Amino acid sequence: MDLVLHIADEWVLDKVYAHLVPLSAFGSSPEFAKSLNATANLFTASSSTWSRLVSHLPHPPLTHEIASSIYSNSQSISAWPRDYIPRQVASLSVLTLIGIHVLYFLFAGLSYQYIFNHDMMRHPRFLKNQVALEIQCSLRAFPVMTLLTLPWFQAEVRGFSKLYDGLDTYGYFYLFASVPLYLFFTDYAIYWIHRWLHIPFFYKHLHKPHHKWIIPTPFGSHAFHPVDGYFQSVPYHLFIFIFPLHRVTYLIMFVLVNFWSIFIHDSDMITGHIFEKAINGPAHHTLHHLYFTVNYGQYFTWADRVGGSYRQPESCLDPLLEVKPLKEE
Repeated sequence: MDLVLHIADEWVLDKVYAHLVPLSAFGSSPEFAKSLNATANLFTASSSTWSRLVSHLPHPPLTHEIASSIYSNSQSISAWPRDYIPRQVASLSVLTLIGIHVLYFLFAGLSYQYIFNHDMMRHPRFLKNQVALEIQCSLRAFPVMTLLTLPWFQAEVRGFSKLYDGLDTYGYFYLFASVPLYLFFTDYAIYWIHRWLHIPFFYKHLHKPHHKWIIPTPFGSHAFHPVDGYFQSVPYHLFIFIFPLHRVTYLIMFVLVNFWSIFIHDSDMITGHIFEKAINGPAHHTLHHLYFTVNYGQYFTWADRVGGSYRQPESCLDPLLEVKPLKEE
C-alpha cells in the first residue's frame, strides 16, 4: 500500500489535504505566531467556519523554517504533511475501502456475467435472493476488515516491511523466485487458517456465515464474517515482514489473489484438465462448499494432499446434475 499511497498523494491527496487542512488555517494560532515571530503577520488565517473548525485539529509542529519558506503559498499547502500518521491512517482507510469495493464489483461482476453458469441459480440449495444477500454480507464486512488490516498497511507505509524497489536489489533470480515463494507461503498458511476455522467453535462463531452459500456465486467470495476474512488475509500481509519482495510485485500479487478468490467461487465443475491435480481451482472449491471438510487450499492441492483433506473433482459430483431435472420439468 505504500506505493498506492505515494501515487495517490502525488496525484490527488496533496491537493485534497491542502484544501481540507490548509496551513493557512493555523496562521493565527499562538504556537504558529510564536514560531514565526515577525513573520507571523504575513499569514492571514481564513475566517471561514471550516477554517476555524480545522484550526482545532492536531498537527505536527509548525516550525519557523517551514512557515518562512512557504508562507506565500500557504493556501496550497496542508498542515498535515505526507508522513503525518493521522493523515496516513485516514488516507489508507479511504484507499483500502475504495480499492476493495472496486476489485469486488469489477471482478465479481465480470465473473458473474461471463463465467458463472446462471443455471446454478436453479439449484435446490441456492437461496432465495442469494446474490443480493452475498453482496450485502460483503459490504458489511469491508469496513471492519479495513479497520483490522490498517495496522499492517500502516507498518508497511512506515517502512517496517521488507518491500524493496530496485530490480536487482536481491538479484534477478530472487526477483522471479519470490513469486512462487509468496504463493506457496500464503497457500500453506491459508490452508491451516482455513482448516482451523472449521474447528466447531471457530466455525460456529466465524466461518459458518460463509458456508451459508452452498452454491456460491462470485459475489460470495468476500461474503463472510469480517474476522474470518481478516484471518485468511493475514498471510498476505505477514509475508512481506518476513521475506523481501519487490513492491510492484507485491501490489500485482495482492490484486491477483483477490481475483483468484473471486474466480474459485463460480461453482464451476470442469474436470479432466491437465492442471486438475495440482491447482485448487473452482471445481475443488465447489466441493469444499458442498462437503465442508475437503479442499481447504487456496491455489494448490499439495497442502490438502499432505493434510489428508484432498478430494478429487469428478463429473459425477457436479452440482449442475441436480439442476438439469428441474430444467426438464
